[in-house]
Amino acid sequence: MEHLGKRKWVIAEGYIPKYGNGKEPEFTSHETACILNTGEEKAEIKITIFFSDREPAGPYKVEVGAKRTLHLRFNQLKDPEEIPKGTDYSSVIESSVPVVVQHSRLDSRQAENALLSTMAYSE
Repeated sequence: MEHLGKRKWVIAEGYIPKYGNGKEPEFTSHETACILNTGEEKAEIKITIFFSDREPAGPYKVEVGAKRTLHLRFNQLKDPEEIPKGTDYSSVIESSVPVVVQHSRLDSRQAENALLSTMAYSE
């Protein structure tokens, strides 16, 4: 199958709640970039995180194998630094090959969990 998608994606809305309510790790509040690689070649991904009050962080580097998907929790990004919880941020995702990116958030701060999902903006 050919590579579907784009090489550059933007998620303008990002926020990792400081705490959650419920069983860990399933109900840990988190942000996720769902990355789909439909092609025959692995995708080398670079993520840059932008903040309102400081210089950007990154690039964070991950790979998505050929014909694979990765549900990447932003909470799990540690190198070059952790993304601070309770802070607004935005992200730019750049890929070596076209991929598709969807954004989701689980907010479990209340017993009634909230889940949102949206497509990222592609360039």
